[in-house]
Amino acid sequence: MFTVGFDCERYLKLQSEEILKRIGMFENKLYLEFGGKLFDDYHAARVLPGYKPDTKVQLLKTLSDKAEIIIVIKASHIDSSKAIGDTGTYYDDQVLRMIDDLRENGLYVGSVVISQYHGQTAADNFKTYLENLGITVYVIHYIPDRDYPTNISLILSPEGYGKNDYIETTRPLVVLTAPGPGSGKLTACLSQLYHENKRGVKAGYAKFETFPIWNRPLKDPINLAYEAATADLEDVNMIDPYYLEAHGKPAISYNRDIDGFPILNATLTRNWGESPYRSPTEMGVNTVAECIVDDLACENAARQEVIRRSFAVQCDHARGIATESAVTKLDLIMNSAGLEAHDRRPVLLANIRAEQTDGPCVAIVLPDDTLITGKTTPLLGASSAALLNALKHLAGIDDAGLLLAPSVITPIQKLKVGYLGNENPRLHTDEVLLALSVSSTDKPDAGLALEQLSKLRNSEAHSTVILSQVDIKVFRQLGVNITCEPVYQNKRLFHRK
Repeated sequence: MFTVGFDCERYLKLQSEEILKRIGMFENKLYLEFGGKLFDDYHAARVLPGYKPDTKVQLLKTLSDKAEIIIVIKASHIDSSKAIGDTGTYYDDQVLRMIDDLRENGLYVGSVVISQYHGQTAADNFKTYLENLGITVYVIHYIPDRDYPTNISLILSPEGYGKNDYIETTRPLVVLTAPGPGSGKLTACLSQLYHENKRGVKAGYAKFETFPIWNRPLKDPINLAYEAATADLEDVNMIDPYYLEAHGKPAISYNRDIDGFPILNATLTRNWGESPYRSPTEMGVNTVAECIVDDLACENAARQEVIRRSFAVQCDHARGIATESAVTKLDLIMNSAGLEAHDRRPVLLANIRAEQTDGPCVAIVLPDDTLITGKTTPLLGASSAALLNALKHLAGIDDAGLLLAPSVITPIQKLKVGYLGNENPRLHTDEVLLALSVSSTDKPDAGLALEQLSKLRNSEAHSTVILSQVDIKVFRQLGVNITCEPVYQNKRLFHRK
């Protein structure tokens, strides 16, 4: 049963007030590093029930008269196979989508920054493409790992940040965001502080990050869920040693902020004579903890997210796009949280049903806690069967009745196999929904079933085999949290995406 655990309206009020206070700390300009996803923050929405995926955009709209936005993308993420997990959109495409969406929301996008650049052809091509669209592009050069982040004298020199483009900005609040994690936002901020100081501008820096939550315990399920979500980045939640030394009590940060703090501190000290921050925690503006209204609901949601992330990483490993170390890390987090795979309700149900039917199965737990299953048939894949069964239940339609007659499905199968050359004749979820939509013109039950689609949101589902990207995308669009066992239905080496 879905239970609200987070007060989103209170959060917008408190967080905007906190950012305005931080702007007031500095004389001329504040560079605000925006952590996490600006759009489609489904991770936060899953972990903090009541949080809306577009909350960060709504927050920026409250500051729109003061803010301009810079989008940072890492050069190696351009024209690569790296995609955003919840939407499946590639990083370079996501930059374009972000610009469109931000503009549609009345927010000003100043420029795009390509970070860690060292002559990559794909980055050059993307830069030219953006410039042809009228978008200003700047470049942040790569500093070798042997020097970054420890060689501060080199970094804060003409041969370090001095080689980077100076980003022209016009507003007092400069928000740096990115299509995904590991894009180089902090480096872009620090480079700007260096260049602003050269120009006599005493600019400041702050970080807005939803997770980890600094004033909740290190092993809090919500913080563990964040660590699980960033396993591929090798992020580790840590007690902030600087904050502990300064205040004598613990606060939670993570390794990249702690590693980068000496550079930030040195930069601000150079600019101001004395840094306003004694720790990475102090540079953050985060009011999430004050807006959690049901600890148990959020903690339970976070535990479920850890399990979902564990399945996701295992599936990515089976696809060859996640490392063994990421799988191991999720195992450690699962153990730390005292979790097992079967603590996710549809997992056990799906596997039991698969044993009974000797074939793939999908199980769905609806928001009202009803359990629904679907098995593979000659006409439908397991995910399609489960989806139709769920819609029939929600519509109060007899389970024995057919929403789609074989006379509707058979022509689609003929099209797929006979004309398009597909090997799998069974209907995917998108094809089922299209067939259902067509059938609704003369079959009332089909129309009634379609009207139930919105009621699937916040359902939990599990498949005993890796689903196609088409089926995964449809479940996500419907707001169904889907996981899969890390095995393919057959032993072929090539599997269609």
